[in-house]
Amino acid sequence: MKMKFGLKPIVAATAFALCAHSMLAAAEVEEDSAAGVESAATWYKAGQKALREAKQLHPNAHRAKNVILFIGDGMGISTVTASRILEGQLQGKDGEKNSLAFEKLPYLALSKTYSANQQTPDSAPTMTAMVTGVKTSDGVLSIDQDVARKEKDNAVIQAHKLTTILELAKARGMSTGVVTTARVTHATPAATYAHTAERDWEADSNLPAGTSVKDIAAQAIDNFAANRGMEVLMGGGRTYFMPNTKFDPEYPTVKGRRKDGRDLTSEWQTKFNGKYVWNKAQFDAIDPANTKSLLALFEPSHVQYEADREKMDGAGEPSIAEMTDKAIDILQKNKKGFFLMVEGGRIDHAHHAGNAYRALTDTIAMSDAVRKAMEKTDPEDTLIVVSADHSHVFTIAGYPKRGNPILGKVVEPGKTDFAKADDGMPYTTLSYANGRGYHVLPVGGDTSYNEPIQTGRVADMTHVDTTDQGFHQEALVPLSSETHAGEDVAIFARGPKAHLFHGVQEQNYIFHVMKDALDL
Repeated sequence: MKMKFGLKPIVAATAFALCAHSMLAAAEVEEDSAAGVESAATWYKAGQKALREAKQLHPNAHRAKNVILFIGDGMGISTVTASRILEGQLQGKDGEKNSLAFEKLPYLALSKTYSANQQTPDSAPTMTAMVTGVKTSDGVLSIDQDVARKEKDNAVIQAHKLTTILELAKARGMSTGVVTTARVTHATPAATYAHTAERDWEADSNLPAGTSVKDIAAQAIDNFAANRGMEVLMGGGRTYFMPNTKFDPEYPTVKGRRKDGRDLTSEWQTKFNGKYVWNKAQFDAIDPANTKSLLALFEPSHVQYEADREKMDGAGEPSIAEMTDKAIDILQKNKKGFFLMVEGGRIDHAHHAGNAYRALTDTIAMSDAVRKAMEKTDPEDTLIVVSADHSHVFTIAGYPKRGNPILGKVVEPGKTDFAKADDGMPYTTLSYANGRGYHVLPVGGDTSYNEPIQTGRVADMTHVDTTDQGFHQEALVPLSSETHAGEDVAIFARGPKAHLFHGVQEQNYIFHVMKDALDL
């Protein structure tokens, strides 16, 4: 048989043998891994397998039809590492060798998160950088750094506003969506569609007297022409869309926050020919095939943590993976493509409370959402980007042995007893540099609990279950709320132009790659 390109039979046989050897080596690595066998040989084989896979990568320079941007709010690299280990351990696997869904994306870079005026930023300027391509000052959303925080004059805001990737996509006729586990008016989601000098102006009742700038919830409606609004807006923050004369449908003692009498949930349905839901049953009943646009607000404020979603919400609410799934089904009907931003917003809130359990389990939930997006989209036409707005002062320390519970106390290799600090007490692998400090509570993730701040070494944890969902890790510096951190965060990507994510980049570079990929 004649070989293509004149390849001689002996060369073909050699190539076949090399291919067979590679397949055999890969199979052996997987077999060894499944059996829990480790040796110098298995480590070497695994390295060779990873090298072969890297050599098979081919940059996709085509234009993207769709872009999905995932943001783990506060998801620093230490959070990714600890979540990776926890997910594996919860599944009875090798946690250290485990990988979250987005860690399997082929391209990686680091993002410098400082803002125009702070070394350690908040979510407003960091998300502004990612969706507008311009760094700005803390506390402001999608306006440039020349505007003072809390500027009341809307004329000034309009003169300095920055066009977002969502607005560019909408102008082209693409579908757009925002999904979050925080309030949809919170800083990260709001930066995609709103322009304001104060991230806290979420409802008109938050506006100071004499302000001509519209509140963020109103901008979700008013910044778009009739029938040209976002196709998807899902998360929490229901009361910010409701008049203060109306009671919440789920919590009968809670009223809306709006003083202007507007019911923005009704306006969404009228202006955008959309649908509105507030509980899981209504959400499940939505048929994407006959839904033009969907507003889904599952809580008066933020949605529940993943750990609390099923047990603490009587009306029910979907997971971030389920919201992502339905959002893609609605958006992908548009032949011109779509832009979707998905935020794991409560990772940040749990870290502020010093509750690693919820920070990590919410990170795992976001990984599930990324996995769902990877399954539902084609890497040939859809760019998926996963990053964080900033990190937290969260650390993995001590010298725990392989397989030691990541939420547990340190046990060193070859030992069975807890390692002891110089004060004679055991200590956990995970801790915080600042915050409210050590507490064991019925639940976690809330910074407003009444117990006093307890930083430093205040208790002997020998008989304390530090893996409990209400355990709050020790902290060093006493603060009412743990703070963000200033180190770089990771960017993971696959799809068209994903190879442009390389090296160490300014955070606003993310916008420029997404814009280039969509050829906007």
